Amino acid sequence: MPIKPLIKRVKPYLRWVIVGGTCFFVIKALKDHWREVAAIRVTTASWACFAIALGLTLLAHIWSGWVWHWILQTFNQPLSGLWGIRVYLRTNLAKYLPGNVWHFYGRVRAVQSTGASTRVAILSVVMEPLLMAAAALAIASVSSWDFWLVRLGGLMAVVVGVHPRLLNPVLKRMGQAKAQGLPNAEAEGEYIQLSHYPVRPFLGELGFVGLRGAGFMFTVLALQPLTGSQLMPLLGGFSIAWLLGLVLPGAPGGIGVFEAVAIALLGSQLAAAPLLSSVAFYRLISTLAEVMGAGLIWLDTPVDQPNPPPLKSKVQSER
Repeated sequence: MPIKPLIKRVKPYLRWVIVGGTCFFVIKALKDHWREVAAIRVTTASWACFAIALGLTLLAHIWSGWVWHWILQTFNQPLSGLWGIRVYLRTNLAKYLPGNVWHFYGRVRAVQSTGASTRVAILSVVMEPLLMAAAALAIASVSSWDFWLVRLGGLMAVVVGVHPRLLNPVLKRMGQAKAQGLPNAEAEGEYIQLSHYPVRPFLGELGFVGLRGAGFMFTVLALQPLTGSQLMPLLGGFSIAWLLGLVLPGAPGGIGVFEAVAIALLGSQLAAAPLLSSVAFYRLISTLAEVMGAGLIWLDTPVDQPNPPPLKSKVQSER
């Protein structure tokens, strides 16, 4: 049987296999250590650390909306950073809906409403998780491994991987997949590509993953003391767990995948009970930060049109 039809037949079941496996792993870990988890006490200092973790995680989502407007500028769409933040935070909670694609769909429709082409809109939302994944891998490569040659090799692989010559084919393939079901996506002429290395968006996504990692470290710190030597391995383990939660098919928002990978990777760095409690609290903090972000936009006056008004992209003007 050809590989592609086989993958299509297996893919719907793969999601449930991953969800089932990760849930079993997490539940078993809780079962084995529930007494230690129940014995943990949350102090006033712990609540202060949780508050800092929540602030950092909310800041990460706000920053991610700003970076997304840089990605749009890469495709010659001069939309404002404030507009990007508003749309990003407003659509973020939709990723928890079945299918895990509705936040992308909302952003595509928002970009389309500014007069941009469907393909530009699709590429902007496809490029964002690709750069996030590259940033997480880059941070993990310099944080977790002991051998400098392996670190350097991993970092160079990421730097080369986001070069337009390699990134454009990936964007095209993923963009075509996301375009299915969107009107006019297949009839917009020549496919749009990156013309230069996305330095600023890539650095921006490094900041996003770094802020998320800092929020996780403050969550751990709320439940157990940390030494300086633990910080970088902790950041590296978080980056890998967050990356796998992003790319592996499973529950919406990486629920279950992140927790299982974090427990598996960081079990040698942290005591079992604080680690289990930390991943549970961080999931709550992460979700609460997304709710707060959407709430801030809901309380604000909606802005349907960008400021400044959008201009035609170079690709559109050349037609």
